[in-house]
Amino acid sequence: MAVPSRAPYTSPLAESLADELLTRFDRYVRVGTQSDRDSGTQPSSARQLDLSRVLVDDLRALGLDDAALDEHGYVYATVPATIDPSEGPVPVIGLIAHIDTSPDAPGDDVEPILHRDYDGGVIELPLGGTVLDPEHMPDLAEHVGHDLITSSGDTLLGADDKSGVAAILTAVGHLLAHPELPRPTLRVAFTPDEEIGRGAHRFDVEAFGALCAYTVDGSEIGELQDETFSGAEGIVTIEGHEVHPGFATGKLVNAARLAAEVVAALPADLTPERTSDREGFIHVYEVQGGAAHAVVRTILRDFDDELLAAHGEVLRRTVDEVMAREPRARATVVITPQYPNMRSYVDEFPQVTDAAERAIRAEGLEPLRSAVRGGTDGSQLSAMGLPTPNLFTGGHEFHSVREWASLQEMAAAAATVVRLAEVWTTPEFRGATR
Repeated sequence: MAVPSRAPYTSPLAESLADELLTRFDRYVRVGTQSDRDSGTQPSSARQLDLSRVLVDDLRALGLDDAALDEHGYVYATVPATIDPSEGPVPVIGLIAHIDTSPDAPGDDVEPILHRDYDGGVIELPLGGTVLDPEHMPDLAEHVGHDLITSSGDTLLGADDKSGVAAILTAVGHLLAHPELPRPTLRVAFTPDEEIGRGAHRFDVEAFGALCAYTVDGSEIGELQDETFSGAEGIVTIEGHEVHPGFATGKLVNAARLAAEVVAALPADLTPERTSDREGFIHVYEVQGGAAHAVVRTILRDFDDELLAAHGEVLRRTVDEVMAREPRARATVVITPQYPNMRSYVDEFPQVTDAAERAIRAEGLEPLRSAVRGGTDGSQLSAMGLPTPNLFTGGHEFHSVREWASLQEMAAAAATVVRLAEVWTTPEFRGATR
């Protein structure tokens, strides 16, 4: 197979940011930061603080002396404006990414591998028997000539969302090194526990003080997402009656078998793998337990709140029907809201997406407006009064040992952040108010 020409960067600015971006990304993904669904603390895992402290040091090294880590695991810092307040309002704009990685795949001891000038073939990673095959991964097939980063195959990479973290730090470093570039006041935040739906629970919106913000947590280059699923978690707990199997006749009530019946009875067409576009789902992501006690963990998702509530009723009804066949067992279903669809909140301040579109176009890209089949910190933040749409990062196959990222696209994300800062200094946006 012929070696392709290396894929071009979207702009000279993006190319100039690539080396620093890659260095930062390589450092950050090596720090294990998985969040923990079973924890009652925030952050949910102490390991997240390891990266938080690194980021505080990095921000201070750039000259942001107010960079600090609070008691809940949030990192905050301020990039001062370069525009003259005597010439008009100075907006305060937020830039946000999350530091935790998904608990859905191993996340410790990440060893990133750089694949220069991807030739379009199968990538066989050295560990775990992991293979990235463009025949089964259409996005990969479209990145011939790109410089790709993967894990070594037995862990996720952590591009979700350390690509966003690295893009923001790199963009901030560039802006601070070039004070001649116009910029508003930028408030930077890095959040814990986004992957378990708690990323904004203790975010101090008032102290953050921004007019609006952007999470840098998307995927495909050019993405601008102003709508997300509404999300809830559904936990089914089943209590059986354990008896020695040799004496179990007529006595044993096996919670594990009842859990399996619940999972099997849920609608087969209401799953992530059977739905697409604007269709919601019930996703069983974990089943634990034994004969005496079992737990089925699910997430419920939909763009429509009434349909989301209906999915919860499907879960409850399914459990009731299964348990009716075994009245000696007991079951509880607890459904907990996680985040809302951001769309209605973002629509109240259209300048936030208009500015993002302008910045993406300034980077030579066509904005891809899309709805997220998932959630971001921006879902909660928008509902809390901080309109926060989502920008792309260049990462792909998130939550998987097959996760990979394009250096060219990550650099485009960093360059877009730089251009976004300038957009917010133009007369059309500088005087925007909510």
